[in-house]
Amino acid sequence: MSTKVAIIASNGGMFDAYKVFNIATASAATDAEVAIFFTFEGLNLIHNEMHRQLPLPAGAEHIAEGFKQANVPSIPELLAMAMEMGVKIIACQMTMDVMNLKKEDFVDGIEVGGAVTFLDFAKDANVSLTF
Repeated sequence: MSTKVAIIASNGGMFDAYKVFNIATASAATDAEVAIFFTFEGLNLIHNEMHRQLPLPAGAEHIAEGFKQANVPSIPELLAMAMEMGVKIIACQMTMDVMNLKKEDFVDGIEVGGAVTFLDFAKDANVSLTF
């Protein structure tokens, strides 16, 4: 039986994105089955425009330079890597409805589903995380 990792992404800043995608790609690299449920501000992490310009916390602007110097992949690169590794990307249907967003507003290859879609995956997950 393979390991299952269930992640909820409900925050939409750059640090949040790094936490989500680092855990997701590291888990997928160990052959774990991974799903991420993006809800509320977390939808920014997979939004066509927003995922390229995620905000840093105030006073942390110097960190962006540190990411470059350390050759850390960008958020769009990490998202692409996660998807190539088979990470299931689920956008919350209810949040999309509330925010008047459509599937076309997000990167290609995502799934749209409700909480039940994610819970079906997460019910027997070995690891469950929220960021």
